Amino acid sequence: MELIISGPDPDLTSQVLNALSTNDGPILTSVVFPTTPFTIIKSALDRLGSREMVTYQTIDREEAILTDEARGIAADGSHEAKVFEAVREAVGGLKITALPGVVGKESAKVGQGKAFKEGWIKKDKDTLKPNIETIVDTTREQLLKIQSTKSHPDGKVLTDLRKRKLVTMQKVISFRVSKGPKFAKEFVKEETDLTADMLASGAWKTVQLKPYNFKSKGAMTPSGALHPLNKVRHEFRQIFFEMGFEEMPTNRFVETGFWNFDALFVPQQHPARDLQDTFYISDPAFADRPRSDPKPSSENPSGTSSRKPDTRSYTEEDYTSYWNNVREVHEKGKYGSIGYRYPWKEEESLRLVLRTHTTAISTYILHKLALDPKPARYFSIDRVFRNETVDATHLAEFHQVEGVIADFNLTLGGLIGFMEVFFAKMGIHNLRFKPAYNPYTEPSMEIFGHHAGLNKWVEIGNSGMFRPEMLEPMGLPKDMRVYGWGLSLERPTMIKYGVKNIRELLGHKVDLNFVEGNPAVRLEKD
Repeated sequence: MELIISGPDPDLTSQVLNALSTNDGPILTSVVFPTTPFTIIKSALDRLGSREMVTYQTIDREEAILTDEARGIAADGSHEAKVFEAVREAVGGLKITALPGVVGKESAKVGQGKAFKEGWIKKDKDTLKPNIETIVDTTREQLLKIQSTKSHPDGKVLTDLRKRKLVTMQKVISFRVSKGPKFAKEFVKEETDLTADMLASGAWKTVQLKPYNFKSKGAMTPSGALHPLNKVRHEFRQIFFEMGFEEMPTNRFVETGFWNFDALFVPQQHPARDLQDTFYISDPAFADRPRSDPKPSSENPSGTSSRKPDTRSYTEEDYTSYWNNVREVHEKGKYGSIGYRYPWKEEESLRLVLRTHTTAISTYILHKLALDPKPARYFSIDRVFRNETVDATHLAEFHQVEGVIADFNLTLGGLIGFMEVFFAKMGIHNLRFKPAYNPYTEPSMEIFGHHAGLNKWVEIGNSGMFRPEMLEPMGLPKDMRVYGWGLSLERPTMIKYGVKNIRELLGHKVDLNFVEGNPAVRLEKD
């Protein structure tokens, strides 16, 4: 006996039980509830299954569904059959130009060629004539079979009809439902709460209480999440702290050309100082000469300010001397260097810019170190700005990771050895070094690491030893050397999280689900 129930019902539990009670074996939901949405069926089965009243198995299958054009063919015949019938009924044949007016433009366009291919019609000059007496409309018969069975025994037929865009395949999920160990014809409502009225009346003795489901998953609790860049930044900071580094203050996004370029021995004609590479501030456009940091004011008893208070004994004369030393090393040369030998302009040095690198901070800190020269290790991780074209791998603002080591009698070999130790803590063990040029380091090296996933060498950083023209104007001893290196924060983050477009990592296009769903990172682990 086959029971068919049409029309969706928000509560199918009683209908499922009724269908099972009138059938000896399992029922198929695709047969009994052909028009009921999947979600309603699944909800009803889960409700009954949790009480062991039914058991069910999921059946996945693909069904062939007719397109609108195919349904028209199933009802009225194929395009080629329409063309044949029009030609057969015309006395003496049918003019080719008259065919669209008889069967329609679409049928004339598609059906004429198909009818020729099947050998149903022939061409006599500009007239079409029948070539046989009767035909079998195979396409229509195939579509009628598919319409009734949702499939066809010949896979080649389905493939051909799909190419002709007459059939599409659709995944359908149905269930085979059987009686469970606690099957009953009626669904007894289970109470979810034990109320005061039940206790007072004694109804709690007879009602059926819904059992607790200890396997159910609780609702997700909304919470904050660290951005992937912050996760990788935290890991970098831990590596630096582990290796004895001190973090530099990086709260100055706006710098003067002096700290950002001139103090680093970058000439004022360098391309990096052009408008197409650097963001210059328009108001105010210029700053004062370098001077001591402001002391905490009496109006600010907590002692907090936008910059750490200057606790060292630099005088105005010290800054004037530093300013003049930088000017001389550019214009005339000094400390054994011939300099760049060009007219150095104070106005260019005092222009305000959005810092293009955090090395400006390193310069500021190294200048303070000159008061008491001693071995030191510093690092910084913060945002820098470049006037670059935005694409999949470049942004106008990004984060720079920078490290600086100052000590006496350092050598290039020591820098290479330290880089191997530093990057090993990030999980990168195979390094190559390539000579490079930087205005403020000599020698300079680009650092490449082998990326196992991409199976190629990838540039991961830049490094070098700061030039005497940068260090000695500060007042640092001649035998003190300083290592400097840097890399972007975005590149290792993109590699670790599989991000191909940097705009998906930083900016307004970031997906919040991406931020919330990604785990913490450990750079030394794959």
